Amino acid sequence: MSSERHDFNPGLRTRIRANLAQFERRTQPDPGLRPAAVALVITSNDDGEACFLITRRTSRLRHHAGQFALPGGRLDADETIIEAALRETHEEIGLKLTEEDVLGQLDDFATRSGFRMSPVVVWAEPGQELRPNPDEVERLHIVPLIDLEKPGSPVLREIPESDRPVLSVPILDTLVHSPTAAILFQLREVALAGRHTRVAHYEQPVFAWK
Repeated sequence: MSSERHDFNPGLRTRIRANLAQFERRTQPDPGLRPAAVALVITSNDDGEACFLITRRTSRLRHHAGQFALPGGRLDADETIIEAALRETHEEIGLKLTEEDVLGQLDDFATRSGFRMSPVVVWAEPGQELRPNPDEVERLHIVPLIDLEKPGSPVLREIPESDRPVLSVPILDTLVHSPTAAILFQLREVALAGRHTRVAHYEQPVFAWK
């Protein structure tokens, strides 16, 4: 992996879109999973560096309180994955995007809590005010994409409760765990590097199983 930063420019947008177009997305057909969508929002920081957005969920939520998450949630009735990802992004962080901003999709990820998480990669030109919803988001982080390429990332560890390794990524001076980490790792591998890496087999920490 290159140690150089990723500049937020049309060339990066074209490369990500092309890499995703060549990627054959895999779905999770289990009818028992509840459909949900998350958005991998690619935008710029004040230095013109390409970044992604990640939230820290408020401690007041009933489920997964205080955990790192991508903007997203359950699909409404008759709603597509892309429509849900765009709606949830607007509701959670105030960012209004359209289907023209969508660059592609990554593999579904079946969560231990019973969801079929479908990631949508979206391009967001800077200029809109980011307004995190205090009912859902404690803090919104703008993280450089290059942070996903740190030496030693991702981190794999074994747990006694499973025969599959837990995947985590070191960002924001901590470890962010799967399923969010697995999706971010696949973003790095597919969208940035053009490698058709799969992540559905990675485990999640036990606290995320509920």
